[in-house]
Amino acid sequence: MLGASEDARADERIAASETMARCTALADAAADGLAFSAAELVSAGPGPAAPGADPAQLPEHCLVRGTIDRRVGVGEREFGIGFEMRLPSDWNGRFLFQGGAGLDGQVMPAVGTVANSAKPSALARGFAVVSTDSGHTGSIIDASFGLDQQARVDYAYNALDKVTAQAKRLVHAYYGATPDYSYFLGCSNGGRQALVASQRLPLEFDGIVAGDPAMSFSRIALGEVWNMQVLARIAPRDEAGRPIYARAFSEADLGLVRSRVLAQCDALDGLADGMINDWQGCAFHPRELTCTGAKTAQCLSADQVGVLHDLMQGPMTSAGKHVYGPFTYDTGIASGAWRGMRLGTSQTGEPNSADSTLGLGQFRYLQLTPPEPEWNPLTPYSVDAMLDRLRYQGGIGDGDSPFLSTFVRRGKMIVYNGLSDQGMSTPHIARWYDAMVAATGEAARDSVRLFAVPGMLHCGGGEATDTFEMLDAITDWVERGQAPNRVIATGKTMPGISRPLCPYPQVARYEGGDPELAASFSCRS
Repeated sequence: MLGASEDARADERIAASETMARCTALADAAADGLAFSAAELVSAGPGPAAPGADPAQLPEHCLVRGTIDRRVGVGEREFGIGFEMRLPSDWNGRFLFQGGAGLDGQVMPAVGTVANSAKPSALARGFAVVSTDSGHTGSIIDASFGLDQQARVDYAYNALDKVTAQAKRLVHAYYGATPDYSYFLGCSNGGRQALVASQRLPLEFDGIVAGDPAMSFSRIALGEVWNMQVLARIAPRDEAGRPIYARAFSEADLGLVRSRVLAQCDALDGLADGMINDWQGCAFHPRELTCTGAKTAQCLSADQVGVLHDLMQGPMTSAGKHVYGPFTYDTGIASGAWRGMRLGTSQTGEPNSADSTLGLGQFRYLQLTPPEPEWNPLTPYSVDAMLDRLRYQGGIGDGDSPFLSTFVRRGKMIVYNGLSDQGMSTPHIARWYDAMVAATGEAARDSVRLFAVPGMLHCGGGEATDTFEMLDAITDWVERGQAPNRVIATGKTMPGISRPLCPYPQVARYEGGDPELAASFSCRS
């Protein structure tokens, strides 16, 4: 007879065999327009990791890969909505859609990486997780798919709809149950997708986290190419007459701006601590740095002042309204990230800033209707006329609709943005929030909250407390009714310091006590 331990091992082997069979059987669950390329059980252990990071420890899970609506499109290019799903054996009853990055084009490992979190991935916490390439393949800065009409639609919103439906079907097929709760979480383009989910799929997700969202993506693109024209006013030229953007401002110039902004705005919250909490009260203008004589390290030329002001304001319509912007003056203006976004590092007329690569590429191929791959950003144009050309793609993919009456009846959403984000404007996102409350009703404040993160660059980094747990915050709000009245944040660049992130329009204000602790701050206007 078998002993008790041998019986237990035999039961484990049977259970493992059944789990593997259930996983591989998912490959037989193909439907019209859906084809699987993998369905396999993955043992617990190290899994995919971000570049430079240690491999994440993942639980045993079923890994599924597939493509929806494979087709041949413009230019005989192959298209299809690729996705990956990971279903943990020890499931917590939750489903998570993991947002993408940049222009997508790649199916990122569906491990449920949580931006700004110090905790394990969502998959390691027991969530079933899905990700998608949004309907095309290529690098995250390759916008050439925009020549194809359907690829534009897929990237804008359709891939989210199709993948959500298939993912929930797979959850039911694998576990024999539908998710108790469904969540969407993403940053950058993933943040845009999160907002699109609340606007175009208002019944699909119980909780959404939209970090540093590329909201109003078409207008962001216009701002990026407009920046190139603005900087060209002061950038030195190469022998061919091309502007060398990286030399428009020196490191010392930007460091001077950072120092003066801190001197003027740091203590508005009651404590000079290297972080500008009261961003709404900061009225810094670079004109105060204007040289009265020759240019020195302690001032900016009048032309530099004008260009910096225009960059931070963003383009304006003929009626004087912001297209996208303004940007907040914060410590990140002296960071490599800000330089990389606006100026780049190239010392030649061949630019390498993000504005001139990702921004220009997506403007030409994706945002302009019709696309214009050879469009020259230094050619004079009317901002109003450009907005008219952008409205077609913007209308389906910008993720900035303010009307959420269906979503807020049952869903909760957290939106956050770094005040030093080199690409995303907190005031622009705040204007959307105000418009959302006006369009949806005052009660929307009980379902949607916006948090600004002092010093934080795009989705993390900077002189900031940029580590916080938004996945915990949204699940607590959805499942236990615990609204995020403040979210505690820490950061590697500020060891030993904690701060509260406060829901807009409130900011963190020092009330006395230990200046290193969040408990010494209140959230108020």
